[in-house]
Amino acid sequence: MYHEMQYRVPYADTDQMGVVYYANYLEYFERSRTEMLRSVGLPYSELEKQNIFLPVSEAHCRYLAPARYDDLLTFRSRVVEIKGVRMRVESEVRRGDELLVSGYVVLVCVNADRKVVRMSRSLIDACQCFLEAPESVK
Repeated sequence: MYHEMQYRVPYADTDQMGVVYYANYLEYFERSRTEMLRSVGLPYSELEKQNIFLPVSEAHCRYLAPARYDDLLTFRSRVVEIKGVRMRVESEVRRGDELLVSGYVVLVCVNADRKVVRMSRSLIDACQCFLEAPESVK
């Protein structure tokens, strides 16, 4: 299941050609996954209180069509896999039914000392509703 949120493109997100600057899509992916976690009661501030940090170790974007100033976009994110110390989150940016950008990030779980640790049970449990399939947790 996907988490969805809407976002209207401000002028500041666009380049001289009036389209959303390509690197902003990674920020859109972050907004989407942050709100996804917030929707299940785990805002990043709460994760940090639990000594859980989720830096990105890998990012991928596939650009299909440009978004422009004042477009109303839908950001969609879902957890595809949680395995040991890693979580893969797929994201999409859509304008209506049109898919503009798709991609994913891989997050690695670390503690406050920046030591890699396994994903916490509370994080795994909270993300269950966004997992593609139950076998995605390992």
